[in-house]
Amino acid sequence: MQLKRLTVLFAALFCMHYVHAQKPDVIIQYINAYKDIAISEEQRTGVPAAIKLAQGIHETQAGTSDLVIKSNNHFGIKCKNTWQGDKVYHDDDARGECFRSYSSPADSYKDHSDFLKASPRYAFLFQLDPTDYKAWAYGLKKAGYATNIRYSQILINLIETYNLEEYTLIALGKAKPTDDAIASNTIENKPTNVPVLTMDQPVNNAQPVTAVALPAPNYPDGEFKINNTRVTYVKQGTSLLALAEYYHLSLSRLLEFNDMEQGDGDILSEDQLIFLQRKRKVSDNEFHVVQMGEDLYDIAQKEGVRYESLLELNLMSEEMDPAVGEKISLQKKLSTRPALITEKSNVVINAASNNASLQQPQSGTKHIVQTKETLYSISKKYGVNVEQIKTWNNLQDMSLKVGQELIIYRN
Repeated sequence: MQLKRLTVLFAALFCMHYVHAQKPDVIIQYINAYKDIAISEEQRTGVPAAIKLAQGIHETQAGTSDLVIKSNNHFGIKCKNTWQGDKVYHDDDARGECFRSYSSPADSYKDHSDFLKASPRYAFLFQLDPTDYKAWAYGLKKAGYATNIRYSQILINLIETYNLEEYTLIALGKAKPTDDAIASNTIENKPTNVPVLTMDQPVNNAQPVTAVALPAPNYPDGEFKINNTRVTYVKQGTSLLALAEYYHLSLSRLLEFNDMEQGDGDILSEDQLIFLQRKRKVSDNEFHVVQMGEDLYDIAQKEGVRYESLLELNLMSEEMDPAVGEKISLQKKLSTRPALITEKSNVVINAASNNASLQQPQSGTKHIVQTKETLYSISKKYGVNVEQIKTWNNLQDMSLKVGQELIIYRN
C-alpha cells in the first residue's frame, strides 16, 4: 500500500513538472499554429476567434493532452448518437468514453463551429457582440458546454493574458493582420513586480495610486486546516485522480468537496487549495474583503466556505463578480447585494439600485494613435474598456487612424 501511494504521488509530481515546463511557450506555439484557422472559422460561422483559441488551449492543455494527440479533437466533443465519423475511446466522466476523431486539426475546428451553430441551446450566443468575449465565455458555461464552475473565468483569463481578442478583431476586419505573434507581445520579456493601474487611479498632476499583484500565497506543505476543514495546497499540473487516491478518497467526493464536477479534465490548470472534506456553510470570520483578481469561487476556497452558501448569503448568482473592496458575508444573509463588476466591462454596479453607471471622469489624458494600435490594445494599456473609449471620443466604429487623438479618462 505504501508503494502504491508513493507511485501515485510520483505520477502527480511528474504531471505537475510537465505542465509547468510547457508554459507559456507551448501556449504561444499553439496560438500561432491555429490562429489562422480560428480567424477563418469566425468569418465562416461567427464563433469568435478568441473564444475558439481559448477553448482549444484549455481543452487540449495547449495541444499536449492524450486525447488531442490520438484524435485531433481540440474541443473535447464526444460522439453522441449523431456522429458518423471516426471515433476514439478515452477516460473522461467514465472510463472508455467515445470521442470524435478527426483527420486534421482544421476538421476539429470546423466541427466545433458547426456543433455550436447547429445546437439550439447555443443559438443565443450568436446574437451577442463577437467582441464581447466575456459574455460568450459566460454564455458557454450557462448553456452547459462545461460543468467546471470556473470555466468562464479560465477562458477569460486566457483571452486577456494572451491578447486573443486581437484575432477576433482581425476576423472582423477591425484590426490588421500581422506576421508577428500578437500573443507573445503580452508575455515575453514582461518585467516582474510591475504595478497594475486601477480604474480609479488619477492622472495628470495627481499622485498615482497603484495596486500591485497579490503575492503568491504561503500555505504550509501537506495537509492543514482552513475554517476547521482539512485542506492541501496543490500545484498546477497535479492529477486530481492521483490526489484523491493518495488521500484515500473517491474522485467524485474530492470534486464535490471543492465545488467541482467531472468532465473538465483531470489535471489542475492553476495552483489552488483543494479541500479533503466538505467545507462549512459559514465561517468564523464575518466578512471577506474582495482583493484584486478574486472571484467568488476564490473566496469560497480561501475561506473554506461552500460556494453555493456564498451565493445565497450574498444574493448573487454564478455569473456575478464582486467588485474589489466589497465585503462578502461569510455568516449572515445580506439584505443588499454587494457591488458587482459587469461581465462586459469593469463598470461597477451599485447594489442598492442595481443600475450600471460610470462615475463622472475627473481628468483625462491625450493619447496619439500609433502604428498597429487598436481600440482593444489601447483599452488594455489604460485599464478601461473599448466602449468607454468609443463614448468619450464619439467613435461610431472600431476603426482608427495613425496620429488620431483620443481622450482617455480615469474614473
